[in-house]
Amino acid sequence: MKDAGEKIDPSSKLSDAIRDVKNAFADRDDVVVDMREAHRMRLDLLAADLAPVFADVPADMDNFDFVVSSGLQPRLWIDAVSHVAMGRDRRTYRFLKDTRVGRVVLAESTEMKPVADSVTRYVAERIVERRRMMEGGVEPAVAGMRRAKVAEAEPPLRASMQGRGWSAFLSGLGLIAAGGLVGLAVSAALFWDRLAAMVLNWRP
Repeated sequence: MKDAGEKIDPSSKLSDAIRDVKNAFADRDDVVVDMREAHRMRLDLLAADLAPVFADVPADMDNFDFVVSSGLQPRLWIDAVSHVAMGRDRRTYRFLKDTRVGRVVLAESTEMKPVADSVTRYVAERIVERRRMMEGGVEPAVAGMRRAKVAEAEPPLRASMQGRGWSAFLSGLGLIAAGGLVGLAVSAALFWDRLAAMVLNWRP
């Protein structure tokens, strides 16, 4: 035991503290590494279970990834917007998808099979959607043909519309002329007395 009068080297206390902090960081890094390795191992098992599904995807579809990424939180990427990651308990598989309204959970389970089934369903839906889009490319051509038929039928329609326009124009002129005549008659009736007085007072 050191005497009370003995001086303590502050540098030794600091070096001891630094050593303790380094040990604490090392222990925590070991935990992080262990967690990362545990996550990656489980995702590798899921990827192996889904390998037959990934192999059946048509070769011309390059929008799927099917790769386990490294990092602090490994992920099994299905495509650019969906992936499987492990929960904080290291046992829960979470199938997530990024959407315009945020990230949604497509499947979540501590068992591998439900998540694998959900991923398989997701891949199948994407394949069917792509095929429907490719088959739907015929529709614009049909719509174009329909538009061409309408365009062919358009000149007679325009001719009939032009005929109706001329008849409407002539009818309008007739109404204007009739209105003018009625106005002259009303004016003559109102001012008939004045016109008669003017005729009587007029002397050649």
